[in-house]
Amino acid sequence: MNTSERITNLKASYGAFESQSLEKLSELLRFPSISADPASLPAVRDCASWLIDYLTEIGFQVSQWEIPSSGPPTVFAEYRASAAAPTVLIYNHYDVQPVDPLELWSSPPFEPEIRDGEIFARGAQDNKGQLWCVLSALKYLIEVEGGLPLNVKLVIEGEEEIGSPGLISILAERKAELKADYLLIVDCGIPAMTRPTVTGGLRGALMMTVTAQGSKIDLHSGQHGGVAFNPNHALIQILASLRSESGEILIPGFYDGVSEISAEERELFDFSFDEKDYQTQFGCPATGGESGLTPNERRWLRPSLEINGFGGGYSGPGFKTVIPAEAKAKLSCRLVPGQDPERILSLIIETLTARTPEGISLIIEPLPGRAPAVRTSPTSNVMKRCAQAYAETFGTDCKFVLEGWSVPVTSFLTKTSGAEVAMIGLALPDDQIHAPNERFSLERLQLGFVSTVRMLELLGGKE
Repeated sequence: MNTSERITNLKASYGAFESQSLEKLSELLRFPSISADPASLPAVRDCASWLIDYLTEIGFQVSQWEIPSSGPPTVFAEYRASAAAPTVLIYNHYDVQPVDPLELWSSPPFEPEIRDGEIFARGAQDNKGQLWCVLSALKYLIEVEGGLPLNVKLVIEGEEEIGSPGLISILAERKAELKADYLLIVDCGIPAMTRPTVTGGLRGALMMTVTAQGSKIDLHSGQHGGVAFNPNHALIQILASLRSESGEILIPGFYDGVSEISAEERELFDFSFDEKDYQTQFGCPATGGESGLTPNERRWLRPSLEINGFGGGYSGPGFKTVIPAEAKAKLSCRLVPGQDPERILSLIIETLTARTPEGISLIIEPLPGRAPAVRTSPTSNVMKRCAQAYAETFGTDCKFVLEGWSVPVTSFLTKTSGAEVAMIGLALPDDQIHAPNERFSLERLQLGFVSTVRMLELLGGKE
């Protein structure tokens, strides 16, 4: 059977069990597994139990890894095909983002609904839909074709959306179990259905809350205006000092050690970016970041510092003339190779503290999820095999890209497993992940199934 016939047969095979597959995916999507909400922990644990039962049923040896905080557990599963075969470690997550604002959903977020060829639900794409592409491929190969072409290990965690603190904390003690030849991070995407891509790098992450505190209580702005230093003014002043007009981050030492990409490496990645399409999709021009660089240079090769939220004082109906007691901001950095998250955190704390005006106290609370960037070469076997599988599945050349977002556990899991890493997935920019009406197309569920089967076959040495 040639490759074209194999792809055709796999698509037909998926069609034969698609209805049953969608029913099981809908079961998985109904769990409100919101890791950020402590009240959802029972549902998160129920979701992990569902996955354990499913994987056990199809032939995996499964265990539940508890974490020190007693939070969402990690599901670890293993299928041994042959002692002589290579081993692939596949990473997904089963936790999801909160659903607010609920009123903007067209259908209940945890009652999956299929409309116009897409399934709508929280987690439909990020990451339960992507996880389902993997699980359906594994089930098919084991139950229909008699087994897997290589040894497979699965790590399916429940804390990705809050930075993976629990899993990261136990990786060292699980090193022997995680050893693998290849690592697939199945939490990425493609720019368009006509442009399959494999991701060779993700930026690192660093997050914090910054509180500027002034008085003990909110003060009357008539009595105290011009006397008490307004925390809103103070925090705005401090944050505005962190960036130049050209977008450069003005934290001493911030760029020290940044690893530049070589001209030879650059040629291996597709840096194309359609600015008109970006503005059409998202309603804003691609003008952020450092000037003088292309959008993908800014997004992939340069670090960033963003204000993700800001608040202080009264913002309800009407007016309330107060000087607030405090103002708060949420800050995040995306980091590139050569930047150590702990060092960058120290530099930011030092800079913010030094720029705090008299009369204001600054409280800085680092958040979980600090992680370095990861970057790999498109010339590695795992990257080439993943690209081949996508090219066969989509019927067109597959490109190599980098990405600006973070999957915090990636760098730690790569180091612990000792594996060649590739970051894959079929997410699209307009899937509305982390937003109301998240969705994933039925077509991509099929293509994800087909491409996963081919990746496993190719990594196992079966052309």
